[in-house]
Amino acid sequence: MPELDEYLYALAWNNNTSVVVITLIFYEYVLQFEKEVTFVWERQWSMMTYLYLVVRYFGILIAIISACWGGLFYIPEAPYVRIVSISYSTETSFAHRENGIGYGMFLFIQWSLSVYFCLGEVILIWRLYALYNQSKPILYVLLVLFIPIVALYIAVDIYLWSRPSAISIQEVIITPNIKYCAAFFHIGPMPAIYTSIPVICYDIFLVVLAIAALGKHLKERKELRMKPNTYVIVIVQYHVIYFVLNLTNQIFMAILWADLSTAVMNLVLMFNDTAPFIIVPRLIISIWEAHANDNCVHVSTTFQDCLCWTSPPTLEEHELDLRE
Repeated sequence: MPELDEYLYALAWNNNTSVVVITLIFYEYVLQFEKEVTFVWERQWSMMTYLYLVVRYFGILIAIISACWGGLFYIPEAPYVRIVSISYSTETSFAHRENGIGYGMFLFIQWSLSVYFCLGEVILIWRLYALYNQSKPILYVLLVLFIPIVALYIAVDIYLWSRPSAISIQEVIITPNIKYCAAFFHIGPMPAIYTSIPVICYDIFLVVLAIAALGKHLKERKELRMKPNTYVIVIVQYHVIYFVLNLTNQIFMAILWADLSTAVMNLVLMFNDTAPFIIVPRLIISIWEAHANDNCVHVSTTFQDCLCWTSPPTLEEHELDLRE
């Protein structure tokens, strides 16, 4: 049966990409665990520490559930499951069933992804606040502009992911021992594309602010004939990398609504289920590691930064190292 072969092909791709996602997530965690112990568990906690722990462990939870959802995640039978269509052949049988449990798990994944990306934006805002010498006006502007972005994420999750008229989840039963959960889209990709534009514009605004701060910093250092601050450069790189990551994710989330082949669909999902949960915590750790490997003299302050001299103290030049 052609339809049965198609389902088996999709299930094989689902399970293979799931194994890859789980392997990458745990391998990354093992690689970063020693640094996490050094820079998190053995240090005094700050606001950025809490943000790191959330994006690290909440991200692992989302990644694992996303990887297991579909084929590896067992969808238990329930009395309220309604048979939508059923076909039989002489050798095997398969059925589609609307599954409330699978739909609830799917909604949890999509809403969690939105929360995760909002946390990533909060980290960027916090970094910019430090880059601009803890400027309250900058912080207030960024937060005021961020509120509509949060509202947009909520609206998108309701409109695109939480309405049965937009998407439905069906349990595909190939044999009593072979089953998986699949999503079926009922609208085109244009709403997802339109709603991603404000998020991309906000990320562009954050990148422009970060680059402007770097340009000012490099100009001042050149006039004083001093080396640039390591942390300013690292943080601007963080903003650029996160912008590229979020832009790629927004594009991939939009094309998921298009009629993609099974292979392309699973490769897109594999990227979405790994890259954000690997890159965001790694970039936070990289800033702490850069601070630990720097040879400057520093004095801790009551905020989440320290004063650092990169030239002789007689110049009385200090700066934020933005360690936290």
